[in-house]
Amino acid sequence: MAMKDLDEALEAIQSSPGGVLQSDLWKLLGIDSRKCSRIVKQLLDKGLIERVEQKKDGVKTFLLKAKRKVADASLLLAGEELAPCIGCDRECVVEECTLLVDWMYRLAIEEAKK
Repeated sequence: MAMKDLDEALEAIQSSPGGVLQSDLWKLLGIDSRKCSRIVKQLLDKGLIERVEQKKDGVKTFLLKAKRKVADASLLLAGEELAPCIGCDRECVVEECTLLVDWMYRLAIEEAKK
């Protein structure tokens, strides 16, 4: 199965907060239902989506929803210091923000120590 197919399917599912019916997904992607079933199985096996049985017009189908990944809070830290943008009320140009540049510098130092 091409990674592109998996990525496109996952993106279609993620872009719909309420989920996508599997019976609609294959039409949306322009593929046949068998190929869609194989893609859905791979996404399920990777733990990227969940599947809930539904009925549409009296026919059994599945509602596919993207699983939310748990955010890694350590990505917001440089050492023990939280990223300055969290809760910042300044209206700055990111490339020119001295608070952010200083924080990134400290982050680079922490990474170099590892």
